[in-house]
Amino acid sequence: MNNFIEIFNQAPDLSDFIWEAYERVLFQQAVMFCVFFAVLGTLFGSFLNTVISRLPVKGKFLSESRSMCPACGHVIRWYDLFPVLSWIILRGKCRDCKARISPRYLIIELTSGLFAAAAFWVFGFTLSAIQIYIVTMILLAIAVIDFNTTEIPDSLIIALIPCSIAAIWLQSEITLLSHIIGFFSVALPLLILTLLIPGAFGGGDIKLLAVCGFMLGWQMTLLAFFVALLLGGSYAIYLMLSGKRKRGEHMVFGPAICIGIAISIYFGRNILDFYLQFFML
Repeated sequence: MNNFIEIFNQAPDLSDFIWEAYERVLFQQAVMFCVFFAVLGTLFGSFLNTVISRLPVKGKFLSESRSMCPACGHVIRWYDLFPVLSWIILRGKCRDCKARISPRYLIIELTSGLFAAAAFWVFGFTLSAIQIYIVTMILLAIAVIDFNTTEIPDSLIIALIPCSIAAIWLQSEITLLSHIIGFFSVALPLLILTLLIPGAFGGGDIKLLAVCGFMLGWQMTLLAFFVALLLGGSYAIYLMLSGKRKRGEHMVFGPAICIGIAISIYFGRNILDFYLQFFML
C-alpha cells in the first residue's frame, strides 16, 4: 500500500494534465475561429475593392449594380467573384479580354482577411473586435483612395463617426476627457497651421485625425501622428531623392495617418509601456 501511494505521489498532477489539454483545445478552437473570420474578411475585402473603385467617381457607386472588367466592359461572372481564389485561378487576367487585373484587388482581399483574423485574435470575440475591424477596413479604403486620388471622401470620414462614438463604451480604459482632448490634440494645431500656411495639410487629413483622435484618446492620437510623421517624412524623402517629386509639391499624407492609427489601435499600449519602461530605467 505504501509503495502504491509513493508511485501515485510521483505521478504527474492530473489537474495539470487536464488543464493543459483544455488549453490546447481552446487554442485549436481559437485558430479555427480566426481562420473562419479570415475567410469572411476576404469577402468583405471584395466589397471594399468595389468601394475603392467606385466611390471616388461621382454617381458611379449606385449607378452600377454589377462588377465589370474596366478594360472590355464585360460583366464579371459569378464564379469569377470568389475572393483571392478567382484572381489566382485567372492568373490576374480578365476571362474575356485577357487584360491584366491589378494585384491591388488580391492584396486588399488578403489584407482584409488578415485584419479580420487579427482583430479577433488580439481582442477576442467581443464587440470591440468588430468595431476595430470596421475601423481598420475604413482606414484601408481611405489610404488607397487618398493614394490614388489625393482626396479623402467625406463619406468615409462620416462612416468612422459611429465607431468613434462607440469607443466611449467599448474602450472603457479611455476616459471621456481623453476622448475629447484626442479630438483636438492634433487636428486643431494642424488646422491652425493650415490657416497660416495654406496647403500645409489637407482638410481630409485634419478631419480624419479629429474623428479618430476622439476614438483613440489623446495619448494614442499623439502616437499615431508621430508614426505618421515618421512614415510620411521617410516616403517624402524617398520621392525627392529619387526625383519623383520636387520640393514644394503636394504629397499625400492620408495613408501614413491611416497606418499610424492602425498601429496605435493594435500595438499602441505596448509601445507606450515599452517607451515608459525604457526611460524609467
